[in-house]
Amino acid sequence: MNSNILIIIISSAIFYGTPLFFAALGGIFTERSGVLNLGVEGTMLIGGVSGAWACIHIGGSAWFTVTMSILVGALAGGLVSTLLAFLCITLKTNQTVAGLAITIFAGTVGLSSYFANIWEVAKNPVPRPIRTMDLFGLADMPILGPILFRQTSLTYVSWLLAILSTVYLFRTRIGLQLRAVGESPQTADAMGISVIRYRYIHTILGGALAGVGGVFYSLAIVPTWVDGMTKGAGWIAIALVIFGFWRPSLALVGAYLFGGLQSLSSTLKARGVDISGDILDALPFFMTIVVLVLVSSRFAHRRLGAPAALGIPYEREER
Repeated sequence: MNSNILIIIISSAIFYGTPLFFAALGGIFTERSGVLNLGVEGTMLIGGVSGAWACIHIGGSAWFTVTMSILVGALAGGLVSTLLAFLCITLKTNQTVAGLAITIFAGTVGLSSYFANIWEVAKNPVPRPIRTMDLFGLADMPILGPILFRQTSLTYVSWLLAILSTVYLFRTRIGLQLRAVGESPQTADAMGISVIRYRYIHTILGGALAGVGGVFYSLAIVPTWVDGMTKGAGWIAIALVIFGFWRPSLALVGAYLFGGLQSLSSTLKARGVDISGDILDALPFFMTIVVLVLVSSRFAHRRLGAPAALGIPYEREER
């Protein structure tokens, strides 16, 4: 494999890994609060169709339209996760069942396809897609140019978020309290921390980030609306949360690894490399299964640093 193909693969890995990181980061915030979110796939699809609708109907400059589309997608993802939060936190339903219900309700055969049909967003490509940038005029620099300086605005935002979220989780008082809620909600409650508020806020925040990941598919990767366009990316994002040990920086690395696997088929085919596309397309999901199997035991979960109260509804003791 020559150096040009390697550079293209690395650049594509960052591009395709960007939405995976947004969704995985949302999962980290949600699960750090103790709420298990298996509805990421459906949330991404709702965010994607909402972002496409906004891009078609919001006028103004390209920058303004794209920004508003991203915000609309984030809002839609947040609304979906508000429903998840109500089911898991207020009604205390089984979190696995609630997450799967969200994916079915909002996914390919649910609301996302319904909205796409009534909004007629699939007729044409979006008018103002998210395009790659020539950052600082360095995109043509050998090797590093296409990798670091020819990416989308959301990619650069994701790098900033990886830093800020790491500081937030491990260097701030609020982040410490969030992790306390996920580890021992009873202890956090006894310290005067509102478990319900922390779980609601971070579940909704997680949904908003997953919605942004969905917008990246409909405005950058395709860029138009196609039913089920995420093709299981939400499940990969869930695995990335575990793969990254519930840490944003490691999740970013994992997102690029899986992004590279997702882009490998189209990249090699475009360069005339004769290899089975079906095998390459299945690689990300094979790796997802491997990750989930390796960490399926409770012992492995604890060794990897999973929040102790993850997936357990909190019942406040009466004083």
